[in-house]
Amino acid sequence: MMKDKGGKRPMKGSSASSDRNVDSYMISPSAFFKYLCRPTDPANLAVLRIAFGILMMFDIPQERGMSHADVRWGRQDVCRFPLFNSLKVAPLQWMYIIYLVMFLGALGITLGLFYRTSCLLFSTTYWYVILLDKTSWNNHSYLYGLIAILLMTVDGNRWWSLDGLLNKSISNSHVPFWNYFICRTQIFLVYFIAGLKKLDLDWITGYSMQRLSRNWVFDPFRLVLTDEQIDLFIVHICGLTVDMFGGVLLLFDRTRPIGILILSSFHIMNSTMFSIGMFPYAMLATLPLFCSADWPKKIIFNLPKCLQFLMPKESEIQPSSHCIYDKEDIKPEEDRKHSGKKSLNSKSLPPTSPLLVHKMGVIFTVLHIAVQLFLPYSHGITKGYNNWTNGLYGYSWDMMVHSWTTQHIRLSYKDKISGKEGYLDPTAFVDKFGRRWSSHGDMVVQYAHCVADILKNYNMSVELYFDIWKSMNKRFQQRMFDPRINIVDVEWSPFKEVTFALPLLVDLSPWRSKLAEMESKLIDTSNYTDVVFVADFPELHLEAFIQEDLGNTSITLLSGSVIVEFVEQKKNFSLNIGDKIQVPPGQFHKVYTVSEDPSCYMYIYVNTTYVEIMEKVEKVEKIISDKNISAAAAIKRGLSRRDPYAEDVKQEIERRNKETKEKTFFEKAKELFTRKMSLFTRSWIFLRGALESVVLQTSFEEFLNKTYSEEAEPSSPESVEQVS
Repeated sequence: MMKDKGGKRPMKGSSASSDRNVDSYMISPSAFFKYLCRPTDPANLAVLRIAFGILMMFDIPQERGMSHADVRWGRQDVCRFPLFNSLKVAPLQWMYIIYLVMFLGALGITLGLFYRTSCLLFSTTYWYVILLDKTSWNNHSYLYGLIAILLMTVDGNRWWSLDGLLNKSISNSHVPFWNYFICRTQIFLVYFIAGLKKLDLDWITGYSMQRLSRNWVFDPFRLVLTDEQIDLFIVHICGLTVDMFGGVLLLFDRTRPIGILILSSFHIMNSTMFSIGMFPYAMLATLPLFCSADWPKKIIFNLPKCLQFLMPKESEIQPSSHCIYDKEDIKPEEDRKHSGKKSLNSKSLPPTSPLLVHKMGVIFTVLHIAVQLFLPYSHGITKGYNNWTNGLYGYSWDMMVHSWTTQHIRLSYKDKISGKEGYLDPTAFVDKFGRRWSSHGDMVVQYAHCVADILKNYNMSVELYFDIWKSMNKRFQQRMFDPRINIVDVEWSPFKEVTFALPLLVDLSPWRSKLAEMESKLIDTSNYTDVVFVADFPELHLEAFIQEDLGNTSITLLSGSVIVEFVEQKKNFSLNIGDKIQVPPGQFHKVYTVSEDPSCYMYIYVNTTYVEIMEKVEKVEKIISDKNISAAAAIKRGLSRRDPYAEDVKQEIERRNKETKEKTFFEKAKELFTRKMSLFTRSWIFLRGALESVVLQTSFEEFLNKTYSEEAEPSSPESVEQVS
């Protein structure tokens, strides 16, 4: 039997004891197996299991999309972006069943009930939903999937689990040290590689995440720093430092409290600034993993007696066949007889040398860590996913290094049968959850083939051309893909470069400080002025339409040479550097780049309609203040009965009144609770309908129509988006 009892006196070789003779473990492969399979207390691993399971139960109705699955997966006339084209969306009622299986898996993980089976059910359904849609793929959804796989391989049910109640032989039994080693290494790599990725010049110079300083969490820093300094030094430089060294601090006993304090503050701040679901809380839940393996038992032992009944009862820690023990850790047979203890059967003696189960665990640990070290830098192989950034967003841990703005997306077609040309609305073929497709060449190809297949139903065989303009990290707006190439006919492979992608104009990056200065001056001149900086390639042209509201729009050339064509007027104007030209509203115009180098120019917009509305709002607000009357009465006094903007003025005043009325903490908490409860309620209502449809063979369409009609919002599937 074992010398240690509970968590008070750890046995030799446990993680709570000193790592004696660690160097001796490295002498031979057998010693290495013994080191990674040495017996360790299971309590800390159980806490990770419980916390992860609970967080995933909250995640499923929210970020995994169960609450709005009918909107996300119900439409058949939209394009999907799975990782593998052969992966298809199940019928809607079965998607709800898949979510149910995922939830039951998360519940089983939490309770430690049918543990391996629960992990398998959760992992398979989770990865299925994730791989169905690359547009929703991100770092933390990838991390959740990895943790689920790791939990399936480790002995997370050896303490505080229902499996332990049903099977006393595994209750409070040792787990091999590699269980902790692989989980800790995974979390360490999340931090450390994220820090390495932030060594990117855009991050270091403060262009990746801008204007975060406006968030209230930075108010204390605002006493000594400007907003620009907060963005650079606190957000970027400190963010890099935390990621790079936060994981390192967790590795050592003396620095661990500092690391936990810094990283806890970091994740709490992130939870207030970003809508990233359970991710900050999941990372908070992993921090105790780096503490001693028996810390939960130490806390329980020091709790008041009145609270200990809620916790697992302390019992003698049991040996496990998954661990390798030193011979001196097992009392000789004679000692057991003299102590009056029951003699162990020779078949139940714990192993003292590596067996197959130990070798498989260690090999899995080494392979998993090797894969996690390789994938973030595997972009030389997966070239088909490289665009302005490398790889699918997620597995590289390049968290928040790149921020995007999209100017416009134009999708044009040419019917090969009739010769007809025209434009298609790019939003008509995707739902609101699939907006990231336009930034990735692989998804652009998927989208083109999907649209072409849809148009075949209308007896059209088309060529498709994409003109997509984006800016990355405050650079010029520029094209991502060559608008002259028919995307339907391009060949794409995950192992070949994207041939139709245009390069990021990194040579123009030094312009960013100058652009920021010009933008600041223009905005200071007028609150109603907007500016867009554009860069284009030689031999290409930009075709744009200026809306009627933008009555004061001009183009100023910053670099290169361009010719501006006013299509309706059939006039051309050549611009040299510094030249400016007014663009007529309500008309198309084209800007041709005729220089050998890329051209750079800026649009300056003044929304004359908005200016007029704001002037009337200020007039009405002055009447409200002077006369102390209601907004409706002030509008009647200040505006004519036939004023076309009376309703706009009313809405703007109502919006301002809502913003000025601050909600109390309890009002905010109640609103948050109500919103979250509505997600869970809606999830279970639709799940019930799906179960009835599958079990009783009833029509799920009838259930959907009935439910939509009963909802408070207008009875249409699209209106349900407001719930989520």
